[in-house]
Amino acid sequence: MDYAVTAREIVDKVGGESNIVSATHCMTRLRLVLKDEGVVDDEKVKGIPGVVGVMRKSGQYQIIIGNNVAKCYAEFTKLGNFTDEPVANAGKKKEKRKINPVSAVLDAISGSIAPIIPAIIGAGMIRVLYIILNFWIPAENSTMTILNAIADAAFYFLPILIAFSAGKKFGANPYLTAAVVGVLIHPNIIAAVTNATDEWATFLGIPLLNTSYSSTVLPALLTAYAMSWIEKGVDKITPAITKNFLKPMLIILISAPVALIILGPLGSYIGLGLEWVITHLNVYVPWLVAIIMAVAMPYLVMTGMHWAFIPVTLAALETPQGEMLMLPAMLAANLALGASCLAVAVRSKDKTLKQEAAASGVSAIFAGVTEPGLYGVMLPQKKPLIAVAVACFVSGLIGGLAGVAASAFASPSLLSITIFVHGEGFTNLIWAIVMAVVSIVSAFLLTLFIPEFTRLFNKIFPKRKRAAEAAAKTAAEPQAECAGEENKAAESAGESSAAGQDESDVAGMRGEKIAAPLAGRLVSLSEVPDETFAAEILGKGAAIVPSDGKVYAPFAGIVESVAESRHALGLKSEKGAVLLIHIGLETVELHGKFFDCRVQAGQTFKKGDLLLAADLQGIAAAGYNTITPVVVTNADEYAEVSPQPPCEVAAGDTIIKLE
Repeated sequence: MDYAVTAREIVDKVGGESNIVSATHCMTRLRLVLKDEGVVDDEKVKGIPGVVGVMRKSGQYQIIIGNNVAKCYAEFTKLGNFTDEPVANAGKKKEKRKINPVSAVLDAISGSIAPIIPAIIGAGMIRVLYIILNFWIPAENSTMTILNAIADAAFYFLPILIAFSAGKKFGANPYLTAAVVGVLIHPNIIAAVTNATDEWATFLGIPLLNTSYSSTVLPALLTAYAMSWIEKGVDKITPAITKNFLKPMLIILISAPVALIILGPLGSYIGLGLEWVITHLNVYVPWLVAIIMAVAMPYLVMTGMHWAFIPVTLAALETPQGEMLMLPAMLAANLALGASCLAVAVRSKDKTLKQEAAASGVSAIFAGVTEPGLYGVMLPQKKPLIAVAVACFVSGLIGGLAGVAASAFASPSLLSITIFVHGEGFTNLIWAIVMAVVSIVSAFLLTLFIPEFTRLFNKIFPKRKRAAEAAAKTAAEPQAECAGEENKAAESAGESSAAGQDESDVAGMRGEKIAAPLAGRLVSLSEVPDETFAAEILGKGAAIVPSDGKVYAPFAGIVESVAESRHALGLKSEKGAVLLIHIGLETVELHGKFFDCRVQAGQTFKKGDLLLAADLQGIAAAGYNTITPVVVTNADEYAEVSPQPPCEVAAGDTIIKLE
């Protein structure tokens, strides 16, 4: 992959250098702050080689690259004078946006912690090495003592690392924030509060909390955020001639006592509260917590909410019990998702999907990086997510009952599974390996045999009954609206075909084959959760759960109609077959958003021509099902309409035979 080409195309597709305010990256995503996100076409960005997907979140335009994001970022920064200016400052250069408070908190945590993850992972793996060596070499050995210090330094001084990173994130001077938070873990301060003759040490008569702030997260985050405001206030009151020396002095002089007296204790109490809740849950229902976390982990990663658990995770790693909440759950989820991707690669006939799924599977299993698999494979395919959930349930249950705990921080994978070397002996590691095996085997087999399970389910539960029950849950008014649009496209196509139909046309219709207009999973029309399609009211055919939003011509013919909302096409083949392609369910309500139609009514086309491009992720994120019915609306003019059995199809594969 030539990431120089990828980077150039990204700059071009997001509106050029002039539209980019700042650029940073995390472990898998290129994170851009743009002056105007409205000029960016998500579909075009997703079409760039090397790009897995895109997200618009918390004022950032996030481009998902995968493991090689650092290479892409290195090429990206060569193309312009891009800064890693924090979002807080970048927002001044563009219109302010309303950001959900929860999203803002998650963004603050992720933006502050993501840059220091390499230091935490590196130190964590050295800690694992120390634990393993300690089975044979005593801790009193001088080499072991120094090795322990090397592993411990990043965690002990974690507040300073976070302070620097958070200072940049919140728009404060990162060096000043690091200096102030350094006060919290200064040896003299620690000695004063822990060796005080009275119950409390005091500063200006105000008592200080008797606690240690080393290895903590929240006090540093709160202090950095407060200093972003303190710095602005001090800047306003200091004369220009004195700013070089008076401003930093006042910032430290004000911020340090605030951190010692208010913010440090506040962060400590919040952390202790979270620790108390999690400890009690792990004592009374450890298996339930483990199951919930394991099953929910792919969705937490998908939304970025897993960052909310990082402070608790890092704190737990410093306890004798180890971390039993997030890292074991990630082990189950990462390996299950990777195995499911590999199963998709084995089953798929689509060469592009096969390659993408295989690469994503290897990335998740051996590197613990799941975003490429989540966005590129799981979301478009959907059904494999069920297999992942089941595998996570079983693996999480095993981990919860066995009390699997991590001793160091790293994204869990087969290569980093040694982070579960904990306690005496290798019992904990063995149970982690059992979790890994169960996750991989169960997710792979369940995904591989999803079609067989679906057919068994259909035999037990009649299809029509399930379709009717699904339709009954849909609100009547939106359903009627959608059905109206569907009928418009279908009737327009049907009327046009009927008007020009003669006996020779009917004779010519024999033996026609209809190709898949888009790639994905072919399913029975009766599985569409909409009675209009499931009951074959509009005609017979099949449906596709798409993996790609590009809609290609299934035969040579003419465009009879295009729905005003661009979500449905009415086509007529040269032999007279009339086809309705309806992208998604109830997508008429999107009023054309996420749909880029490349043709218009009356236009002729050849088989394989691109007719329409749909942003599947955008449609799904808006809450709509992307399943795409492909319906022969003049099916009554044929003796037989024979859809192919459920399977993976590529655009152009035969899916319906007309006789």
